Amino acid sequence: MPSPLSQVSRSLSRTVSSLAFSPPVAYVYNPLDYARATHEAYLDRWGAAPREIVLLGMNPGPFGMAQTGVPFGDPEMVRSWLGIDGPVKRPSREHPKRPVLGFAQERGEVSGARLWGWARDRFGTPERFFAEFFVANWCPLAFLDAAGRNLTPDKLPSSEREALREPCDRALRETVAALSPRLVVGVGAFAEKRAREALAGLPVAVGGMLHPSPASPAANRGWAAQAERALRALGIRLP
Repeated sequence: MPSPLSQVSRSLSRTVSSLAFSPPVAYVYNPLDYARATHEAYLDRWGAAPREIVLLGMNPGPFGMAQTGVPFGDPEMVRSWLGIDGPVKRPSREHPKRPVLGFAQERGEVSGARLWGWARDRFGTPERFFAEFFVANWCPLAFLDAAGRNLTPDKLPSSEREALREPCDRALRETVAALSPRLVVGVGAFAEKRAREALAGLPVAVGGMLHPSPASPAANRGWAAQAERALRALGIRLP
């Protein structure tokens, strides 16, 4: 019997797989499908309820979750710190410049290395981090244009963002119901906005923190220290 979070993931995967996207989107990767084994290994190992705080990202990066099935899933961090490894299948349509190599992918994901690296440095072990925290994404799909450039959900046409909104918001509410957190923290402004709208009226607080993307000049000026200030301002006690 799949775990509650795995059931949420499978339902979301089926729904978003039926959506169509227009140019500039040329390729859509769904790691909940082709990386299901490692994705559900993450959910089963680190997603036991309850969790006090959920850190919510936007969607998979091409060198992170798109490779490993784990949110912010820099391959080396997922393998060495989270203790998750294994074979990953391939998307049905794959951009030749952005192959899914799974844990053989040698290029790391800066955002994932920063987030999980901070968790490692601050908490020491994943057991201590996941005793209070869980990390999820709002949207499970990665989008690439014809040249292989990454496209984030906020850059999609409004009609396509709206098509994503209902299933992704529903999955977030179901995740919150399964984990019973007191706080959801959007990692980046887009994720914070989605959390505030999706969770409005529910007994959970919502806050935000800076995204660790290297595309953000602010994040390149000491992201970890800024993230900790934001978390402490939300009342989160750090070791």
